[in-house]
Amino acid sequence: MTLPDNTKAFIRYRVDNNVMKLLETYTPPQHRGKGIAGQLMEYAVNMAKEKGYLIEPICSYSIYYFLKHKEAREWLAEPYRSMSDEELKSLFEKRLEEEKSKEGE
Repeated sequence: MTLPDNTKAFIRYRVDNNVMKLLETYTPPQHRGKGIAGQLMEYAVNMAKEKGYLIEPICSYSIYYFLKHKEAREWLAEPYRSMSDEELKSLFEKRLEEEKSKEGE
C-alpha cells in the first residue's frame, strides 16, 4: 500500500497447502497508530476467505489482530483457532519479544 508521502506499508505472506502464513506486517513509523496495519490485515483475511485459505498468524501484529477480532478467528488454521485469549496473548508476547531481539541484531 503506497501512502501519501510515497512510503509503503505492506503485509508479507506465503501460501502453503491452502494456508496463508502471515509473515510480516510493516507500517512506516510516521504512519503507525492510524489503522493502516489493520486495513492490511482485513485485506489479507478477505483474500483468504475468497480463496478458501486458512490463516496461520506468524508475525506479532497478525496475532494481535486476531486477539482483537474474535469474529475473524474462524479463518485461523489449527492450533490457532482453538487457542484461548490467554494462549493467543502469550504467543503474541513471545513473538513480539522475538521480533524485538531480531531488530537488535
